[in-house]
Amino acid sequence: MKAFHTERYAKLIEGLVAARHKAGLTQQQVADRLGKPQSYVAKIEGGERRLDILEFVDYAHALDREAPELLKKMTKQV
Repeated sequence: MKAFHTERYAKLIEGLVAARHKAGLTQQQVADRLGKPQSYVAKIEGGERRLDILEFVDYAHALDREAPELLKKMTKQV
């Protein structure tokens, strides 16, 4: 993770990666659902790119999850 990311943000990203794995999806599959290149997902998961709230909503939907539900679960860990 880059220095500008906090420990809390790192945990948020860990939660997204775990949710992707739980959904049985690859980075490529998530990227396809988002209409983005695989590198977009890799940069998010690698901490090179921060998500804004609207991108988080789209990411959650790509995982077949509702953003509030996913965020609630993840904030318990952050």
